[in-house]
Amino acid sequence: MSAKHNKIKVGISVGDTNGIGVEVIIKALAEKDILEFFTPIIFGSTKLLSYQKNLYNQPNLFFQGIFKVSEAVDGKINVFNLWKENINIDFGKATEESGKMAFESLEAATAALKNNDIDVLITAPINKDNIQSDKFKFPGHTEYLAHQLDGEALMFMISDELKVALVTQHIPLQEVVSSISKELIIKKALQVSKSLKEDFGISKPKIAILGLNPHAGDNGLLGKEEIEIIIPAIEKLKADKNLVFGPYSPDSFFVPNIYKNFDAVLAMYHDQGLIPFKTIVFEEGVNFTANLSQIRTSPDHGVAYNIAGKNQADETSFKEAIFKAIEIYKYRKLYKELTANVLKKSNLKEIEVEEDLPIS
Repeated sequence: MSAKHNKIKVGISVGDTNGIGVEVIIKALAEKDILEFFTPIIFGSTKLLSYQKNLYNQPNLFFQGIFKVSEAVDGKINVFNLWKENINIDFGKATEESGKMAFESLEAATAALKNNDIDVLITAPINKDNIQSDKFKFPGHTEYLAHQLDGEALMFMISDELKVALVTQHIPLQEVVSSISKELIIKKALQVSKSLKEDFGISKPKIAILGLNPHAGDNGLLGKEEIEIIIPAIEKLKADKNLVFGPYSPDSFFVPNIYKNFDAVLAMYHDQGLIPFKTIVFEEGVNFTANLSQIRTSPDHGVAYNIAGKNQADETSFKEAIFKAIEIYKYRKLYKELTANVLKKSNLKEIEVEEDLPIS
């Protein structure tokens, strides 16, 4: 099917306006012919976008202002106008105003996603501190969207080379041990397996599970969690015919001849999984909120106040977030079509959904 037909509507929230969010949005959408593949709808204001496009040397970039998502035009960069007034930009600083606008953009985009007015949502980075308010009392996007959408959210860091999910997400390190349980590991592993099947077309996913302690506990010498919690979880998953393996020692797992044998990795806590992920995939990593009724991705970096407004931000991860969301959307649609008719048999791994996407 030609990319020009049935274009996917990609909603975009602008994130913290004092960070690099708008910059990476502008640079990603300025790429030649990119509008052939989807219809972008940015939830912000044409004044905000027009001001910043000049900072980043994009004088030929034009915006289509709209006040209803239904007014979006294919082949245009549509901007859903949330604010009529001029916006104060103070690059590199966390202000109350930038946090307020970040939430208003996210709120409007999420409402459009829930109403199926857009097909997927891409979120630019927020400052998790200044966005806090009576309406936003969450550690981040993942938890907010879990509250807004159906399903139990899974933070899934993805790239073509490596996919990493977490047992525990945004919690203090001192709370990790008490938060891990056999039941939680099983639940997260099954969520990963479900996403790999439905969102990535992998019919029999292989999942590696990391240990918690150094050297995966060294048979209990360096900690009992592997013996008492993690191994029993793995054994239960295997008994139920899941292809899970481990626990692997985190310090030696992330070398090519090991991690490339698996479709995904389940880490015990945030930094255990995200430090190697971001080191290995660099700018190509994407944060995907899996296991929800709708699709949301984001770049794997933050607001980057230190380079905000300096025309130094790299848009690669944001562009990857767009096309990964489109890819997941297509896989999920195909999965539903195939499983709706039990007489249809197909190897999901052989489904090609990227024929209309540019090679990044």
